[in-house]
Amino acid sequence: MSLLPPLGVPAAHAASAVSPASAASTASTGENGPESRPVYSYENAIRESVWVDTRVDGDTDGRTDRVAVDIVRPREPARQGHRVPVIMDASPYYSCCGRGNESQTKTYDAAGNPVRFPLFYDNYFVPRGYATVLVDLAGTNRSDGCADIGGRSDIQSAKAVVDWLNGRATAYTTRTGTRTVRASWSNGATGMIGKSYDGTIAGGVAATGVKGLKTIVPIGAISSWYDYYFAKGAALFDSGPDGLADAVESDDAHARCAAVQRRLVEGAPRSGDWTGLWSARNYVPDAGKVRASVFAVHGAQDLNVRTKHLGQWWNALADAGVERKIWLSQTGHVDPFDFRREEWVRTLHRWFDHYLLGLDNGIEREPMADVERAPDQWSTDRVWPPSGTRQTTLRPRGGATAGVGVLGTERAEPGATETFTDDPALSEADWSAAIDTSTPGKAGFTTGPLTKDLRLSGSGTVTVTATPSTTSAHLSAVLVDLGPATIRDYTAAGEGITTLDRRSCWGSSTTGDSACFKETAADLASVDYTVFSRGWADLGHAAADGKGRPLTPGKAYTITLDLAATDHVVPAGHRLGLIIAGTDAGLLEPPSTTPRLTLDLPRTSARLPLVGGAPKAAAAPTRTVATSPLKGVRAPHHRTPLPSEPTRY
Repeated sequence: MSLLPPLGVPAAHAASAVSPASAASTASTGENGPESRPVYSYENAIRESVWVDTRVDGDTDGRTDRVAVDIVRPREPARQGHRVPVIMDASPYYSCCGRGNESQTKTYDAAGNPVRFPLFYDNYFVPRGYATVLVDLAGTNRSDGCADIGGRSDIQSAKAVVDWLNGRATAYTTRTGTRTVRASWSNGATGMIGKSYDGTIAGGVAATGVKGLKTIVPIGAISSWYDYYFAKGAALFDSGPDGLADAVESDDAHARCAAVQRRLVEGAPRSGDWTGLWSARNYVPDAGKVRASVFAVHGAQDLNVRTKHLGQWWNALADAGVERKIWLSQTGHVDPFDFRREEWVRTLHRWFDHYLLGLDNGIEREPMADVERAPDQWSTDRVWPPSGTRQTTLRPRGGATAGVGVLGTERAEPGATETFTDDPALSEADWSAAIDTSTPGKAGFTTGPLTKDLRLSGSGTVTVTATPSTTSAHLSAVLVDLGPATIRDYTAAGEGITTLDRRSCWGSSTTGDSACFKETAADLASVDYTVFSRGWADLGHAAADGKGRPLTPGKAYTITLDLAATDHVVPAGHRLGLIIAGTDAGLLEPPSTTPRLTLDLPRTSARLPLVGGAPKAAAAPTRTVATSPLKGVRAPHHRTPLPSEPTRY
């Protein structure tokens, strides 16, 4: 586990501060030090569109693609000879699916000038001396080119805009014209922000090392597109990146992008094998190129963009010495504006003021991590994962009843086994509810009641040695907190929030762009157990080369499942459980056969990021007591890739 000193300690890739002349005209001293103030008119702001040349011919029409860039910027600084920094959100969703909890799209007047920008960034930050820039990714809305789902064209769509803001690229006043336009109003300092696909693009652009990108704020972002669609060969969705491209592309892009769609199909085989397409869409190896600071936000119960993406990106940034900050909520795929609104706006304001305006407000010296412990209850850590966290090995052993075993530090006796049969109709909710009961579809192992709180913080793994009865098999590993709690209902439609009828306002409004948004509240559930981390794999991908192979029935295979990053406290009196099973219904596509799997317990273990080491537990029961099913949230529902639920993206 790689740990860094607190934010503010010099680091190899720390973002350099900027001090534009306009900062002095907008800043005054507030409760948390100097901060920008809303001194400029939002109603009279300049609203314009340009088309930036990406220098990529993604649709192979013989000319390089231009992407549409819509801009709202304060009018006064230019008159005063001042340049302003930029807050930028590059997205494929500005016309097809919308942004935010209310699925807002861009709107334009009769002349094609932007009227409404989704979300609050323009309403709040433009009066404070920032420009807000929204970019249509290639192949979407008003841009040329083709959507290539995290590939070169996607990343270059946004990187070219950063280059243009810094005087290194060309933009035009129209999509097809020859009149060029310079970003003479920009000081070059750019911060990228966005949720889901948008945040993914921010990370991908940062991983190019582009100059001028001072900070990124990725929310629920993908760090490797392979890990979005597969987990070590096991399919997480019933379609690939071609389906997502089809959903986000504009109508005219559909007509010209058949070849790109075909390459997406051919390069992303449903076998789950690693290909060159996935290498080109994996940003983790390039974390060392990142020049920007990173403020990462993720839902610990995000079952769409799972926290594996956060964990591997965070660790790579730590190894590279990148300045970073994190918020980890109990929600699913939800924007912090909708689960911690007031604190989010305040913190984001200070973050951008520091990294884009160069104001010394101390935010880089504050605790690195905010973690939601219970609904609307937050704790902080100076570093994350916290000091004292270390990978600790826990091992499963058999119990008095088949499939109901013990989890502890002792290795099982040689030859000890447990068996289960994959049942694709059962989910982690079904397994957890019956963890203390012998059922044919899973093997469960629990500690005794803990004598003190146990905190898990970071990413873990589960290594399984299993013998299948058929030529294909999928595996799931689930960590569960066994004990009563009140949690956010992350499997409900709002993924942990309820949208209310009343609104609150964040910034200035115009007739066409309101700064007032529906408020939300935590959607609560009382439960007897909480699943808090998961991992999956296809046993046929046990080899290290990323290629799947048919299994030999009766032969033992060893594979390591990557658990999603987490930060969870199992309270004293609760038990920690590990469940190993087959298909996790609603989250994993089933294999081609229905295997029976025999676990080799001495060769099966979990390496978990425990704060303070191994758990202190009371003795586990020597016999199983029949219990009624435990109560949890509903089973995860089957999901399709990102745009299928636009209100959440």
